[in-house]
Amino acid sequence: MKNVVFIFIASIFSSIGFAQGTVSIKADIANRNGDILFIKQGRMIVKEIKADDKGAFNGSFDIKKDGMYTLFDGAEYATLFLKGGYDLKIKMDASKFDETLTFKGKGADENNFLAQQAVESMNSDEDKLLEMNEADFAKAMETKKVSKTEKLDKSKLDVLLVETLKKNIDAEQKGLTDYYKEIQANKKFNNTVAPDFDYLNHAGGNVKLSDLKGKYVYIDVWATWCGPCRAEIPFLKKVEEQYHGKNIEFVSISVDVLKDFEKWKTFVTEKGLGGTQLFADKDWKSDFVRAFNINSIPRFLLIGPDGVVIDANASRPSDPKLVEKFDSLLKS
Repeated sequence: MKNVVFIFIASIFSSIGFAQGTVSIKADIANRNGDILFIKQGRMIVKEIKADDKGAFNGSFDIKKDGMYTLFDGAEYATLFLKGGYDLKIKMDASKFDETLTFKGKGADENNFLAQQAVESMNSDEDKLLEMNEADFAKAMETKKVSKTEKLDKSKLDVLLVETLKKNIDAEQKGLTDYYKEIQANKKFNNTVAPDFDYLNHAGGNVKLSDLKGKYVYIDVWATWCGPCRAEIPFLKKVEEQYHGKNIEFVSISVDVLKDFEKWKTFVTEKGLGGTQLFADKDWKSDFVRAFNINSIPRFLLIGPDGVVIDANASRPSDPKLVEKFDSLLKS
């Protein structure tokens, strides 16, 4: 799953090889998000590929290093493995970005593997892992590590990619373990009064948490650049529709930095995000965010009508347990 941001970020290593050469990319993208594809190495734009009159993308460019790059179509993105001489033909429907992304041509095997990993990351059982006791969690993590390592060893993928992904396994394991510890620590916030916030509302004006007393408040802490956050959006929309008109307020708090304020406004509008869309005043350093020790996203919180925290690490919209919890609360 692209559930917690460190899992996806850990897979995007900077280019690490030293070979160089020319890469060719052709892309056929239905429902594309923009007219320009950006290829980035870290934060540096390596190539901009503009759509032609027929909406197709076709570009060749030199790379200084073989390794990991990122393809951006609007706010959507995918990890690429590029080597000099690769000739990739990309096809996808951007409205179902990860699920439909496929590659053909030289380098297709490596990049289809990465695309499949992205899909699997959205459908994994890591939520179940996070509910285990400490001993079972440690055992399950070791089993996953062995399984992933063996899969890479048996693959016929490029050696550089295999070694990069093996390093990613270690980074992912550390990230998930840290997240597990964070969840355990967050349990102390349950049954305490939630601190107030006063944030800018996308619809105009400001909204305070105290303004919402008398309702259950389901809070999504997220950012426009966060792949795992965006993966939850379709599920969140569905849950919002299911409980429309009932005593649950859906609030999304963006921790985008101030320079990305306009990007956030545009994203919310273009994606048709519902609920109450707020922009935190000091991104990760905002008082409400720091009060709950939030250092990975998405993070969901559930607060009761009396302002008391029900769950400081609530189920995400894609988890059926969230609907079960809402139904239970509304019946009580």
